[in-house]
Amino acid sequence: MRHTESPRGAGAGRGSRVVGCTLLVIALGAGATGCVSDGSPLSAEPYDAADQISFGGSVDAGKRADPDKPLEVVAEDSDGRITDVTALDASGRHVAGELAADGSRWHSTSPLAANARYTVRVSTEDEDGAPGRKVLTFTTGKPATTKPLGVTFGPKAGTYGVGQPLTAELDAPVEDRAQRAVVERALKVESTPAVTGTWHWVDDKKLHYRPQDYWPAHATVSVRSTLEGIKINDRLRGGTAEPLTIRTGDRVIAVTDAATHQLTVYKNDEAIKQIAVTTGKPGFETRNGVKVVLAKERLVRMRSSTVGIAEGSAESYDMDVHFATRVTWSGEYVHAAPWSVGSQGFANVSHGCVGMNTDNAQWFFDTVREGDVVEVVNSAGRTMEPFGNGYGDWNLDWTHWQAGSALTADTSPNPQEAARLRPTAV
Repeated sequence: MRHTESPRGAGAGRGSRVVGCTLLVIALGAGATGCVSDGSPLSAEPYDAADQISFGGSVDAGKRADPDKPLEVVAEDSDGRITDVTALDASGRHVAGELAADGSRWHSTSPLAANARYTVRVSTEDEDGAPGRKVLTFTTGKPATTKPLGVTFGPKAGTYGVGQPLTAELDAPVEDRAQRAVVERALKVESTPAVTGTWHWVDDKKLHYRPQDYWPAHATVSVRSTLEGIKINDRLRGGTAEPLTIRTGDRVIAVTDAATHQLTVYKNDEAIKQIAVTTGKPGFETRNGVKVVLAKERLVRMRSSTVGIAEGSAESYDMDVHFATRVTWSGEYVHAAPWSVGSQGFANVSHGCVGMNTDNAQWFFDTVREGDVVEVVNSAGRTMEPFGNGYGDWNLDWTHWQAGSALTADTSPNPQEAARLRPTAV
């Protein structure tokens, strides 16, 4: 860059410095230059550090930029430096970036989306601290022939208990950790009140999101994807996704103590009812740990053959059960058990479910909702699986939960994910 000093009488120092020719590199390795002065000192403009900014990364004048190349902003004059860069597309998605400590360059650290229009605002200052600003708008090209990765969020919109995880189902597998990180960064969760939470990869196509502790009562939780147009790999690029908003109700937690044969229901941390129950007998012990209400079925037919008990054996059964609150997909419920009233509060005689008299079962059925927490303690059964048989997410401590995120430094496998399911009878 050439500069022309004004005559002594016109003033000295940085304030009198003028630009002879502004260089704007619009494409990486293929730029364009343009002079804004006819060479006469009288027609030159005052020096502005922003005039010394070049843009790289296939941001080519008159052409669509390659979204697979990082965006670069460079301060070409050592007397000026970049102080801030903001890059976002028309839908408001920000591009993350990194600014060198000396302000000489900035480069994007998150991928650009294909077929998107971006606005880049660069703030600068010269060696005397005088500010400058440059704005560039460009459009990225359409993606190569790739499959759009669809994302479906769950559960359905509605009101849930404070234990309800969010889910994200992908319609194609993503195995590579770096590619998973691209996907995960784009799945945005916001809650009011705010909480600390993270995604956990259940498998190559499914993620769950939960806070460190249960959701607050009466919270609003929203999830959306900003993945559209973003390259994941050579075969996949982000597709569209419908956002989701759910709400939580009261904080309802039911704790069953298999040793004392009592179930206590807490609402907003206050015990509101204690119920005599029976849980799984030896060989059919109820799972310990935290479960989440999956569904409520006013009448359900329960058959022992569906959980591996042979018909005609001493343990077989086939009956209609009322006021059944489901907590595992393999058949564990909290339900009415009028046939075991004499044992409720004293002994464990069920095939794995939590049984109670009909009036209490109806009260429980009417009190809880999907997403409420049902915890079992002091059972001889093993701990509820974290995934695959309902929502056992809360049985992973926070450290192990975070390890399932592609954005954490811990790459060790989670042994809980390999847990096998054991059929549980009623």
